[in-house]
Amino acid sequence: MATPSKGKRFAKVVTNKETGRKKTVSYGQAGKAKDGGDRIRPGTAKGDAYSARSNKIKGDWRKDPNSTNSLSRKKWKCKGGKSMK
Repeated sequence: MATPSKGKRFAKVVTNKETGRKKTVSYGQAGKAKDGGDRIRPGTAKGDAYSARSNKIKGDWRKDPNSTNSLSRKKWKCKGGKSMK
């Protein structure tokens, strides 16, 4: 298992199909919620706020399913500006 970089909670190892090189992509807020659970809770007001905010980020992250923003939005179950349960 890949270890996430400092300040991040999750990591995914991505392999380039053409060259075979591996890269670790770290994403997500580090730590846990007050009750010890996951900070990421889809379908909540906090999730909706995150989805709306992250949807406005500029760049070509929509084309790359392994970008940090795409991976985080997948974790929050974002569809447009809403977080689904």
